[in-house]
Amino acid sequence: MSRTAIAFCWVMAIALALFLIIPLLVIAAASFSPTPVFDLPLTGASTRWYGRIGRLDGFWPSLLLSLQIALLSTAISLVCGTLAAIAIARGKLPGAGVFATALVSPLMMPGLVLGIALLQGFRAIGFTAPWATLLVAHLVITLPYVARTMIAGLARFDFTLIEAARTLGCTYPGSVLRVMVPALAPSFLIAGIFSFLASFDNYPVSIFLADVRTKTLPIRMLQYIEEAPDPTLAALSTLILAGTVILLFVSDRVVGLHRMAGTSD
Repeated sequence: MSRTAIAFCWVMAIALALFLIIPLLVIAAASFSPTPVFDLPLTGASTRWYGRIGRLDGFWPSLLLSLQIALLSTAISLVCGTLAAIAIARGKLPGAGVFATALVSPLMMPGLVLGIALLQGFRAIGFTAPWATLLVAHLVITLPYVARTMIAGLARFDFTLIEAARTLGCTYPGSVLRVMVPALAPSFLIAGIFSFLASFDNYPVSIFLADVRTKTLPIRMLQYIEEAPDPTLAALSTLILAGTVILLFVSDRVVGLHRMAGTSD
């Protein structure tokens, strides 16, 4: 590849990165606005909006609910999605390709359509408890991320390693824990991160299943925008963005982004 082509690729990569990052930087800058409007702090900066986050009406219950739903749905999806991925990757499941497509089908459907479908389906069977319906709905959201990631990870895993561990005296569960789990640690990590973020940030499905007393943080944030739009929301969004960056940094320290991406040293 010529130097001109390489330079062009670098320019395009930098331009696309800036295109994606600049809106986030604008939100972060607006969180330091000295005035109670969404404005860039051109004449000064203030951190008072960060101090108001904890005093927002219903903030802590909504945050706790979002964390509970996201963590629990991610944990269940990791177990169920991995088991389904093993069945598909081993190639012994009849119609494995069709089953794999069905597992990721919720990603092909608009969130609003999925939310309406789940609402109607839950009502038809009398399943109306808000917390439980949110959990089941978020399982539908997170399971495709886990299944797709684990199918890709298991495609590169040598299952004969498990048999070799069993010949050395390991039980089947022990060989899975000692051989498969460490080898698939990057896949588990990236599947868990995507699932957690997809659940924690979900709005279009959750809005149909929440009620007055059961609202996730994204729904509560929309309520804040409607009632009192000020830079407090920008500050909250900035903290969520910072938390995501920290999560990726810790993942890089623990596993390594090169392993998460499936590349070698």
